Amino acid sequence: MYINGEWQSAASGKTFVSSNPATGVVLDSVPDGDRADARRAIDAAAAALPHWRACTAYERAGVLIEAHHIMLERRDALAALMTREQGKPLHMASTEVGYAADFLLWFAEEAKRVYGEVIPSARADQRFVVLQQPVGVCAAITPWNYPISMITRKVAPALAAGCTSVLKPAEQTPLCAIETFRVFADAGVPAGVVNLVTCSDPEPVADEILANSRVRKISFTGSTEIGKMIAGRAGATMKRVSMELGGHAPFLVFPDADPEHAAKGAALVKFLNTGQACICPNRFIVHRSIAEPFLATLRARVEKLVPGDGLQKGTTVGPLIDDVALKKMQRQVDDAVGKGATLLLGGSRLEGPEFDNGAFFAPTILADVTADMIISSEETFGPIAPVMVFDDEDEAIALANATTYGLAGYIYTRDISRAIRVGEALDFGMIGINDINPTSAAVPFGGIKESGLGREGARTGIAEYLDTKVLGIALQPAE
Repeated sequence: MYINGEWQSAASGKTFVSSNPATGVVLDSVPDGDRADARRAIDAAAAALPHWRACTAYERAGVLIEAHHIMLERRDALAALMTREQGKPLHMASTEVGYAADFLLWFAEEAKRVYGEVIPSARADQRFVVLQQPVGVCAAITPWNYPISMITRKVAPALAAGCTSVLKPAEQTPLCAIETFRVFADAGVPAGVVNLVTCSDPEPVADEILANSRVRKISFTGSTEIGKMIAGRAGATMKRVSMELGGHAPFLVFPDADPEHAAKGAALVKFLNTGQACICPNRFIVHRSIAEPFLATLRARVEKLVPGDGLQKGTTVGPLIDDVALKKMQRQVDDAVGKGATLLLGGSRLEGPEFDNGAFFAPTILADVTADMIISSEETFGPIAPVMVFDDEDEAIALANATTYGLAGYIYTRDISRAIRVGEALDFGMIGINDINPTSAAVPFGGIKESGLGREGARTGIAEYLDTKVLGIALQPAE
């Protein structure tokens, strides 16, 4: 772990292992932290806060820029580690490292753009000055599916704002977190400003973070169920929270769209990271008149996917994170087929010498999907593409919005009026219109409804780490 500028073991001396989901091979052991370690990390962050928030924006930006340079220099090594620990193909891991570095550079720039304002008063002898100041000690809880970029997306704005941080990474990907913190350490982040607590059981560490009154902000990415629990308990000490939670993205294809173009985009984004991304489409809602060519192209594209170890050349789909995810995929497929869906491709765990030790599920396409199937309401987080049909625009919008989630959605149409009309009608925080990648460090990322609170990235990302303070100043008359 990394606490107060030092690499150290857990107070208990315990460790746990991180394994390759493609092979089952143990990669390394790491400290297994508990509540006492979390408290030490919070102590260090609280002690470092006065100095760090007193640093100029230019000083904080300089450290982040250096971290950006170091991360890019280590891109290949970080990507290879990510592929071994998380499973995604090597070229996708390299792309993620670049995305992670983008947040370091973006928030280095935003550090110098935290502006206040002067508000006119009705009194001639009064001035109002508004300041934006760091909220204080922040805690970040990050997921395994994007194990480096989700760290920088949370820690970079905290550092830019003048906050100090404690990170609890996913228990499945602690090695990626450790190497990311080596970047921070080597970039010159002062002792105590960033702290890392790895653990196999997140509950004791989370208990300390939630109970400790010195932690003033929590940023969490993960399931809606856990997010609700964290948000509820954070209220006891009135911590600020930002939540990036589950998704159930609809992918709408209208009759004027090119079905082949839409299907190619669908295949790319659906099987990104083996479907283990919160913005992956979970429901393909296709107009009946073009469903046949859409499915034909989708099937042809998916058949060309190459499952396997992400370090092997040519692999385009890696393993799922664990056997629990495998069982979820099989349950969703079996339920859909049992209720009348047509299995066009895949539908089961992959078998064979190259797959037996890993968590591999065949890229799957289901047709004739209906709203009563589990896959229509439950987030999949895996390589299954369920396709349903619609007959008119209102029906498509209703099907898309029939979920408690509200993270991302996609629209394929050549009609600009329809694109705007439907885009405004969909209850989701991010909409890709003929675009499968509506994200960037420069734009707000986040959802509505049960997909979360707040935004990450963009100028709104740093605002999540700032408190607003008003100075009311009465002027004294000249002597």
